Formats: sequence, structure tokens, C-alpha cells
Amino acid sequence: MTPTVPLPRTPLPLEDADGTARWYEHELGWAVAGGRPVELLTGLRFDVLELPADAGFAVLRRCGAQLGPVALLGQRMRLLVAAGSAEELPGLLDWLEWGGVALALRALGAGGRMTAPAPPGRAGPQGAAVWLRPPEPGHEVEPTLPAFAGLGCRGEAPDLVRLVGTAATECHRARLLRATVHYRGSSPGSAATSQPLAFS
Repeated sequence: MTPTVPLPRTPLPLEDADGTARWYEHELGWAVAGGRPVELLTGLRFDVLELPADAGFAVLRRCGAQLGPVALLGQRMRLLVAAGSAEELPGLLDWLEWGGVALALRALGAGGRMTAPAPPGRAGPQGAAVWLRPPEPGHEVEPTLPAFAGLGCRGEAPDLVRLVGTAATECHRARLLRATVHYRGSSPGSAATSQPLAFS
């Protein structure tokens, strides 16, 4: 009798050796792009409002209970918002009288990607994206996302206009604080150290 050798097992693709892509696809039903790191496709189930982390933490203090999932990657925070919101951001900022102000606030919508944080309870590599407020498997994400009333959002969704107004204010405040710290770090006696900045 000829000994049989079992067929080799198909190895997991390198880009999903830790099961991250599978977790997002099967537990949440979110679209992912393979590769390393795994990326989440925006514009399908959600868009992303991205802002500096210092401004983002201030937004969390003010609006935390009203927000859906929130991720952090380095010095940038990502707030998940309703799909279609990215298209509304420029007009919304203009309407809120923030148009033309350098805020470091941007949105990722259709065709965009965000780095997927490690699923809750799993440790990612140092410096990787992490969830500050993770999504919940088995629960639809859409009702928890800030939405613009004009997008046909559900009544329980948090208000996108209020979130964008708060985010713009905190981005501006954080930029002024960073500028103040920078100028105070100038050489003693310079004009920059003697001139305080005005805060709105």
C-alpha cells in the first residue's frame, strides 16, 4: 500500500494572518481592502471625519455620548459618520462660517480608505490604529453615526451639523494653542513671547 501524503494546507494570506480582515467582514459586514495593514473602505457603510488628536479628544469630552465608533492613528483621530457626509463637509463648513479657515479637518468618503484598527480585545503592533470607541459586532453601525438631516438619516442618529461645528471649533482652538506654545518657545525677549494670541 502506498502511503498517502496529505495535501498541504492552504496558508492564510499574509495580509490577514491575524484574522483582522475576516473579523471586519464577518462580524461587522464592513468592506475591507487586503494588504498590510488592512484598510476599511469608506463611503459604503460610513464616512470618516478626521481631525488632529488634540482637537479630537476635546470633541470626545464635549460630545462623547453622542458619537459612534472612534479610532486613533498617531496624531489623527477618526470619527465614523454617516455615509454621504464627506460630500456635505465643505458646504457645511461654509454654512457654519468656517469656510476658508485652515482647520486640519477632512472627511473620507466614497473611494476612500482608513487603516483598520485591531479588533477589540486584540493588541496591534506599536503605533498601529486603535479603537477608542469600538464598533459592536451584531449591531448595525448606521443608527449610531452622526448624520445630516438632508441625507435621510434615522431620527435617533446624532446630529452631524452639531458635530462638525464642535470639531471645527476645537480644531481652531487646538491650532491656536499649538501656535501659542510654539511662540512661547521662542527666544526670551522676542516679540513673539510678548504678544498673546486672541482666542475665539
